[in-house]
Amino acid sequence: QVQLVQSGGGLVQAGGSLRLSCTCSGRTFSTYGMGWFRQAPGKEREFVARIWSLGATDYAESVKGRSTISRDNAKNTVYLQMNSLKPDDTAVYYCAADTGKNSGASSSSSRYDYWGQGTQVTVSS
Repeated sequence: QVQLVQSGGGLVQAGGSLRLSCTCSGRTFSTYGMGWFRQAPGKEREFVARIWSLGATDYAESVKGRSTISRDNAKNTVYLQMNSLKPDDTAVYYCAADTGKNSGASSSSSRYDYWGQGTQVTVSS
C-alpha cells in the first residue's frame, strides 16, 4: 500500500512563496509519476503540476512560470515550490501518485491512484 504524507502550506501574503512536500511510502517511488492538484471552495479539483519518473514536468497554465515541481528519489519526496502567490491560489492542495495502474490524461485526477491528505494554502490580499 502506498501512502502519501504532505507537509507545508499555510497562510501567506500575496506575492509570497510556499513550498509543499509530499513523502511517499512506496518502494518504487522513482518509477511513479507524481502530481499536484488543488481544490478551492465550491470548485472542482484541478491539475496543478506533474513530474514524470525521468523528471519531465508539466504545469497548468494558471501556475506556469510561478511554480516548480521537483522530486528527490533518495528521499521519496516530491515538492511544489510556489512563488508570486495570488489570492486565486487559495485552495487545499493534494499530491498524488500515478503508479501506472490507471489510464487517462496525465492532468486528469483519474490517472492517479494514491492521494495525500491535503494541505491548506491561503493567500491573503
